[in-house]
Amino acid sequence: MIFSTITYPIVEIFESLQGEGFNTGMPSIFIRFGKCNLTCSWCDTPYHQFDSWTLPQILEKVEGYQAKNIIITGGEPTIQPNLTVLLDELKRRGYFLAIETNGLKDIPSQIDYIATSPKRLYAEKYQRRCIPFAHEVRIVADENVIAFCEQIEAQINAERYYLSPCEVEGKMNLLETITQIGLLNQRKNKPKWQLSIQTHKIVGIE
Repeated sequence: MIFSTITYPIVEIFESLQGEGFNTGMPSIFIRFGKCNLTCSWCDTPYHQFDSWTLPQILEKVEGYQAKNIIITGGEPTIQPNLTVLLDELKRRGYFLAIETNGLKDIPSQIDYIATSPKRLYAEKYQRRCIPFAHEVRIVADENVIAFCEQIEAQINAERYYLSPCEVEGKMNLLETITQIGLLNQRKNKPKWQLSIQTHKIVGIE
């Protein structure tokens, strides 16, 4: 396979701090892919706007940064053809690889850390098939998601479960989100849920 002929739909590649979830604050390089297999009205990623990057272009960009943690995100990274080729090259260079995925498709074996964000609007898809394990689950509280959280608890074994506020036109439904966390955590002998906020937006970084 000639690496220079492989291209990937890239929205952006940048270095920043992880803004949400368990690894908040971790210096990271973000590789954001275009295209997605879901359509969420509140999505804040311009995944339809991307350029074609070759594998050498991606590696050159990544190697210009200092961080050794890479977050593969999107869009939806697991739908990308030749993703494993890129991951092999990144692992060969010693990077720790995390992925942010909606959890509907299998996770490549090169990934070291899985953060999945199942979507309530597509609950029936998750009932049919989803990944069985993640290091963390983050569900956006776009309305009452308690039943969906319980569904995902039964389907995805995770080390940690988070609820995130839904942001629409710059406003977060924070009260509704923490109220639902409280209700989930009143249950006995069930996983505990925590709050995850996109802190990078609050502090004004990418």
